[in-house]
Amino acid sequence: MGISIKSILDYFSGKPKSLFLLDGLGAALTAFSLFFVVRPYHDYVGMPANMLTYLSAFGLVYSVYSMSCCFFLKGCWTPYLRIIGISNSLYCLLIMTMLYAYSNSLTPLGLAYFLVEILIIGLLVYLELSVANRLMAKKTD
Repeated sequence: MGISIKSILDYFSGKPKSLFLLDGLGAALTAFSLFFVVRPYHDYVGMPANMLTYLSAFGLVYSVYSMSCCFFLKGCWTPYLRIIGISNSLYCLLIMTMLYAYSNSLTPLGLAYFLVEILIIGLLVYLELSVANRLMAKKTD
């Protein structure tokens, strides 16, 4: 008996604050890893150090936003979930654009890192927007 998508959506629909916490911690991990782990070894990933700095700044901003929502919001989760879901989608598009722009210098390690990041964030976007839709539907019932 595995964990189903429905059970995950049920859990986060009942505890949207936890979804913001998950997003905030993930964004903080992204910011940290890009700035302190990947950036010093930018030659091994094939992405310029300044681009990795910019990407880590996005992670930091998203982390502050999600953590603020987690700790300060008391309800009305839907618009804030949509904002972070759409923002995360745009971040994935930015990464894809950068993968294209730096495709000549990108290493297999760099490509793997960013594709895994896109996959994880894409799953998070699905959760955020699905939970937002569920909460909106529950509100109109």
